[in-house]
Amino acid sequence: MKQFGTIFKFELKYYLKNKIFVGITLFLVVLIAAVMSLPRIAAIFESEELQDPDEEIIYDSTEDLSVMLLKTENSEYSDVILSAFSGEFEAFYNVQLTDESLPEIQEKILSDEAECAFVLMGLTSFKYYIETPSMYDMNVDSAIVAMRKIYQTVSLIEKGVSIEEAENIINVEISSEMYGVGAVEEEESLGEFDLLGNFLYTYIMIFALYMVILLYGQMVSTNVATEKSSRAMEVLVTSAKPTAMMFGKVLASCFAGFIQLAAVFGSALLFYGINKSYWGENEIIESLFNISPVLLVYMLVFFVLGFLIYAFLFGAIGSTATKLEDINTSTLPLTFLFIIAFVVVMTSMTSGSVDNTLMKVCSFVPFTSPMAMFTRIAMSTVPWYEIAISIAILVGSVVGIGVLSAKIYRVGVLLYGTTPKLSAILKAVWKA
Repeated sequence: MKQFGTIFKFELKYYLKNKIFVGITLFLVVLIAAVMSLPRIAAIFESEELQDPDEEIIYDSTEDLSVMLLKTENSEYSDVILSAFSGEFEAFYNVQLTDESLPEIQEKILSDEAECAFVLMGLTSFKYYIETPSMYDMNVDSAIVAMRKIYQTVSLIEKGVSIEEAENIINVEISSEMYGVGAVEEEESLGEFDLLGNFLYTYIMIFALYMVILLYGQMVSTNVATEKSSRAMEVLVTSAKPTAMMFGKVLASCFAGFIQLAAVFGSALLFYGINKSYWGENEIIESLFNISPVLLVYMLVFFVLGFLIYAFLFGAIGSTATKLEDINTSTLPLTFLFIIAFVVVMTSMTSGSVDNTLMKVCSFVPFTSPMAMFTRIAMSTVPWYEIAISIAILVGSVVGIGVLSAKIYRVGVLLYGTTPKLSAILKAVWKA
């Protein structure tokens, strides 16, 4: 244990003093800080007067929107009609009632005083006017929704219901929550199923794992190969156990990676908290920073185990390289294996089917399960026993591959000259 601690401290100190490691970390922190502060920066440039950052910033959004004219012959229901159309188009248009003639409305459209106009022929028909029709124009569809609301509201009013009650009935807010029910315990454990948030978390976890494994895995193999080429490994092997050396190197790289990720995501959380009032009700940002604690635990477990299993393999491969220049070639098959797992998971996510047969199989294969199983947990419902089996297989594989990598590391000291074949390595490991 003492040997492991010494090697772990030495390797961790190497990463923390590495200028590239520190530079990349600082760059990412500054970048995240700038991104999370964009709304505040934009508000400073857009506002003529300084405002208290804790005060809610209120904008008159209608001044920046294009004008949509609305003409109706049913003047007694003009408030209902305006309310319905404003509700459908408030994010895109400044809806204005008009009693001008049709030629005058058309002239305003041609002179860009208004972008478009709806002329209601009754409660169930209308005409739409715009300068240049487009196949991407969805205004008619939205207007149909508004007209249905108008018809329903007026029908209720004519039956004796007040305008306020009619609008409340038509525009009643429906709350909804989504739960996974694939397992009895799942609703209790995961709670509300935030599909948007879970989708974002899955993307973040997969890309972070992808970058960390390729970056730190290569660093582990390069460090091992450097020690071998300098003959330092021969001295190290005689003074420390191979398992202590391999586990110390890999866990140090893992810890360094987590320090970097903690700095990046910690700065994101910090600057989001500082600028939260400027982000407003941004659904994507809110989902991103409201991760379920249970899902966060799963993310950390699969992230750590996934990193370790590949880092041990990169370390073992690095010990068999005869020259530092051979590292990229030697690690290419392992890199391809990880890329294949990455492509399988991303393809399943984009197709909308994360519970297909291939993903289920990949959920129990150690090289693919960190991404595949977490994706299934986040994007669907997985029985608890499948998660437990997947984690157990991963833990066993990490320990087994770690011990095997240590043996390959010890044997690799003696393998100089030409690049050894896999059969020769396995034979030497077996004898060792």
